[in-house]
Amino acid sequence: MTLKGNLKFSLKKALMGGDMSKSTYTGPGELLLAPPSIGDITIIKLGGKETWSVGRDAFLACTQGIVTEYKSQGIGKAMFSGEGLFVYKISGTGVLWVTSFGAIIRKDLAANEKFIIDNGHLVAWNCKYVLERVASGGIISNMTAGEGLVCKFTGPGTVFMQTRNAAAFGQWLAANAAAP
Repeated sequence: MTLKGNLKFSLKKALMGGDMSKSTYTGPGELLLAPPSIGDITIIKLGGKETWSVGRDAFLACTQGIVTEYKSQGIGKAMFSGEGLFVYKISGTGVLWVTSFGAIIRKDLAANEKFIIDNGHLVAWNCKYVLERVASGGIISNMTAGEGLVCKFTGPGTVFMQTRNAAAFGQWLAANAAAP
């Protein structure tokens, strides 16, 4: 197996923390993939007619024939979805590997079926969503609990989500680091 590295500078990737390097492996041989953190890997097979959105930390690898673009998802979703201003837009024909922090759960949605996911848990999706405020214990309760905004998906389509939230885990580690 041979490895070829490629560096592609992009101002938006530099500002938003996206990967600027790309490795291409050609065989024969066997390539083993591992997630960068404690989590899962799943595959998504693309047939050429669909487009997937993938969170910036969720893209792991793809085969030839897959087109990856780094696109803006709008300022409102950037601030509150937990995925940042830019996400990967994936299309083409081939196999895509995505990774998560924690386990990956797949949810297939029928036409007009609604499904709500807490922000910060998105991995990949191929259906539309809107951010929605949910009422709970009031504004102070929402701010202290980190609650209040969710991603409301509408089918048809599929959503992959992760069981863990990296930002929440970081806060938990910081709060419990000094505990004996």
